[in-house]
Amino acid sequence: MTVLLFTGFPGFIASQLIREQLKKKKDDQFYTVVLASELVKAQQEKEAILSEYHDAKITIIEGDITVPNLDMTTEEQQLLASTVEIVWHLAAIYDLAVRKEAAWKVNVHGTSNVNTFVKSCEKLQRYMYFSTAYVAGTRTGILYENELKRPTSFKNYYEETKYEAELLVEDLKEYYPVTIIRPGIVRGNSITGKTTKFDGPYFLLNMVDKLKVLPFIPFIGRSTATLNTVPIDYIIEAASYVSMAKNAVGKTVHLTDPQPHPIQEVLRAVTIEMTGKAPKGTVPLALTRLFLKAKMVQRQLGVEYESLDYFTWDAEFDTAVATELLCDSGIHCADFIESLPTMVHFYEENKKNKAYQIKI
Repeated sequence: MTVLLFTGFPGFIASQLIREQLKKKKDDQFYTVVLASELVKAQQEKEAILSEYHDAKITIIEGDITVPNLDMTTEEQQLLASTVEIVWHLAAIYDLAVRKEAAWKVNVHGTSNVNTFVKSCEKLQRYMYFSTAYVAGTRTGILYENELKRPTSFKNYYEETKYEAELLVEDLKEYYPVTIIRPGIVRGNSITGKTTKFDGPYFLLNMVDKLKVLPFIPFIGRSTATLNTVPIDYIIEAASYVSMAKNAVGKTVHLTDPQPHPIQEVLRAVTIEMTGKAPKGTVPLALTRLFLKAKMVQRQLGVEYESLDYFTWDAEFDTAVATELLCDSGIHCADFIESLPTMVHFYEENKKNKAYQIKI
């Protein structure tokens, strides 16, 4: 039996990682540190997991990563410090439009507190930290997994605070068994299309859905940038596999699409899949930015203004470390356009459900 601790539960990635771990080892013991405001949802998610894995051992502990000692009781701290072997730190604010203060409090200060807890774990075998490929900020060209360079600027506070948080975790590598995961933009399951929220690439689907009443839908700008979006099943399977790989200790891993499509090709594929017609003409990016600055327009189209920064960002994620670690696993990243039909099908079935839409 292995004892694991998760932050970020009952979030989608943390919940799916627990299920993936249970597929492999049904006798594992899971502890989850959960905010008071998320306790009801966490209990519901725990029950959902138990309905699939009846003997799963999941203990929910009320806590807060932004508070020293994760706001746990002394008894809880001592129990976890003496038993936990693998720590998965996923708790963060993932919103591109997040305010600076909130992002620093959770993403940076919260990670510092989790790091302090990790140092107290007497039986630590691995510390799995979920960062983001977008710690690169506005850097361009080829971005390597073994690099953590401060860019001249960041596109938003989410990127900046995740960079600062990764710096803190990077400092632990010399003394503790750390693996840093840098996912690309996450989308739904490549086979079922299932997701829990329509953000990231789903902003494109929202936009096309709203604009399909027009005679034609135009391209946005003339960018040659690619859109790096990865299915959740790849993230879950790959991260879980890497957590068990001894040669992943001390590594930073890009779980990104090794063959991303140009943004124009993505928009063309989405438009054809949703309307049966290809885009025509081009709206200048500058005009689109001006148009989307109005919150009313953002809400009408279901698109965050900050997402436009990724339409013209010309960078490529190197995946040499990920490729080496996963070479014998049989795990691969599904092609975006090939798996687009299932993504669109799930979207069409659930687009009117407000629970999936992001509040802008």
